[in-house]
Amino acid sequence: MVSFQSRWRYLFMFLGIQLVVMALLSREGYQKRVTYFIRIFRKPDASVFSGRNHSAAGISGGDVYANLSHLSKNHIHADEMHYCPKTSPLIGGPIHVSFPSGLTLAQVQRKNPLVVRGGHYRPPDCEARHRTAIIIPHRHREHHLKFLLYYLHPFLQRQQLSYGIYIIHQAGNYTFNRAKLMNVGFREAMREEDWDCLFFHDVDLIPEDDRNTYVCDANPKHAAIAMDKFGYKLPYKMYFGGVSALTPLHYLKMNGFPNNYWGWGGEDDDIGVRVSLAGMYISRPSLKVGRYKMIKHKLDKGNDVNPKRFNMLAKTRQTWKLDGMNTAEYEIISRQYLPLYTNITVFIGTEAGLHATPPPPKAAGKAEAKPAAAAPANVQEKGAAKPDGKVKEDASEK
Repeated sequence: MVSFQSRWRYLFMFLGIQLVVMALLSREGYQKRVTYFIRIFRKPDASVFSGRNHSAAGISGGDVYANLSHLSKNHIHADEMHYCPKTSPLIGGPIHVSFPSGLTLAQVQRKNPLVVRGGHYRPPDCEARHRTAIIIPHRHREHHLKFLLYYLHPFLQRQQLSYGIYIIHQAGNYTFNRAKLMNVGFREAMREEDWDCLFFHDVDLIPEDDRNTYVCDANPKHAAIAMDKFGYKLPYKMYFGGVSALTPLHYLKMNGFPNNYWGWGGEDDDIGVRVSLAGMYISRPSLKVGRYKMIKHKLDKGNDVNPKRFNMLAKTRQTWKLDGMNTAEYEIISRQYLPLYTNITVFIGTEAGLHATPPPPKAAGKAEAKPAAAAPANVQEKGAAKPDGKVKEDASEK
């Protein structure tokens, strides 16, 4: 009769053999399972401000600010400046990402003393090889924005980039139009500076590895290839959502982004099709490097699912040259140069157009026609673009 101790020995032997087999079949999957069981018994670290390294089987990483403490506030004289190395020595790889309660923009500002008015930065000790603008479409997402800024500023500084962050804020409560806001961001950012690369970045995606460099490739680049939302895998081959990068030449070659996708869904796939139709290809980092953590949230009010998206996608081949950067109409309400970013508030109209079309003249004997719908009150109150092209400039914080 088998003793109690013998039964335990057989059980442990069985479990050991199973682990070995799992490791041989899939080293990465084995590591994830072991990491998962370790994390169950490990006390979680709720603080994002500590400088400790949190590496675990290559999945988690260190503090995003760890490599920046020695940077000087005093810039070297231009005559003595040399180009930054092709590969930044500040890059550290995987980054530990968490979302502690109580984080404020003031805290983010104190953590980034070298960022200047409007959210601009250049390396203090070398001449940057790349100039990148970050375009973030936005409305009522301040809670997500502070976390993105907390991680994105040091992430870009570790790559020794010259960069600027632009928040394109849709005014009013009309249906959200992400792609049109990115058209606005492209035009307004290029008016300010001669950027050689533009990253179009969702506000709720946090990069988890600074080897995912925010510079452009020879072809349009899809940077957010591995989101935790999709199990750190690409959901489908032509997916181009979340975070993407284009040079000004790429952007104009594909006629920018579509303006007619009102509501959630469809515009990412339309953009991916435009890349192909313009004779370009989508480049991507590796799955290990292009990792992003999404801040969980419900679908925003005013950003309901677009029921027309599939019908519109089917017509992209016919519409991409007729609807895009060449037809983008909008009115700038204000431009604010805040400590951590440039906030551009813009009225982009509705699905019916930038302004409602006046009704046709009333036929004799019929009821009096109603007056045309006016621009929204918030546009009038905040100083929409005047006929002479002037817009309100405001350097104060909201």
